[in-house]
Amino acid sequence: MTLIKRTLLGLAITCGTTMAAATMAADCVQPQAPTMPDGAKAALEDMLAGQKAVKAFQASNLEYMTCVQSEIDAAEKMAIEAKSDDAKAAAQAKHQDAVNTYNAAVSKEEEVAGQFNTEIREYKAANPS
Repeated sequence: MTLIKRTLLGLAITCGTTMAAATMAADCVQPQAPTMPDGAKAALEDMLAGQKAVKAFQASNLEYMTCVQSEIDAAEKMAIEAKSDDAKAAAQAKHQDAVNTYNAAVSKEEEVAGQFNTEIREYKAANPS
């Protein structure tokens, strides 16, 4: 195989891998955090609706984190299979970005749960029956 054919083949493989990774990233949709009820003023129905919204967020966030985990795995595989230092560095950067995204999703879920727990405490303080 001539050098030109090898170069073109390498470019085609690299472009295909990059496009697949970009497509995969576009498939991961980060869920929107729910609006919290004001526990000090909310009715029980509002608190129950808030609980339902938090649970729905957690389920959507789990799907999102699963998708991001597949990006982490793909980037890790790309780094292992990289033929050049530049390709390996790019894959490692993509891997680190995906890990940061995953960690941010975990932090967001903890933040939402913490906020809702605060609203529950405020609701209980305002409605001590």
